[in-house]
Amino acid sequence: MPWIAVAQAGVVIGRHWQALSEKERARLTRLARESRGRPGTLSTKERAELRGLVGKLDLKGIGRELLPLARRRRGRRGRSRART
Repeated sequence: MPWIAVAQAGVVIGRHWQALSEKERARLTRLARESRGRPGTLSTKERAELRGLVGKLDLKGIGRELLPLARRRRGRRGRSRART
């Protein structure tokens, strides 16, 4: 397990999570629990609210920051397989 990559991912995600206010984090958590992973179970107003909160979370930014970690990992895996 690439523990350093997991730790770095946790830092990136935590930084974006902390960018939300405490009230927004609580509301996002509540909506995610109520939907049980299926936004279609929420009302139209709640879905719009969820979209807004997720937009503030900046998932694209998280992805951009995590992509170099995944690329580094993929390169290592390929080299170790070639030796076996």
